[in-house]
Amino acid sequence: MSEARTPAQIEADIVRRREQLAVTLDEIGVRMHPKTIIGDAKARVASTVDETAGRAFVTVNRVVTDVKGRFVSEDGEPRLERVVPVALLVVGVVGLLAVTARRRKG
Repeated sequence: MSEARTPAQIEADIVRRREQLAVTLDEIGVRMHPKTIIGDAKARVASTVDETAGRAFVTVNRVVTDVKGRFVSEDGEPRLERVVPVALLVVGVVGLLAVTARRRKG
């Protein structure tokens, strides 16, 4: 069976448990402090933004590489059979927008 504990042992256990409880309460106080909560939230947001920006960069880089591959050959020369029609289309759209804007003004 278990031995009987002395009052000094019981008192030492109580003191030790009080100290443990005080440490636990201090940790809870730090975790629940508004500055800690705000700091944790800011860190999560910053992490999400960094992650999202990284994914966006990879996606944009992939798109730019794909577009470049369509309009520039492997040796760096423009592929005129693709560049000229796109350039004509852009000029046409800009011209159409300019004519439409003039009609609205006048």
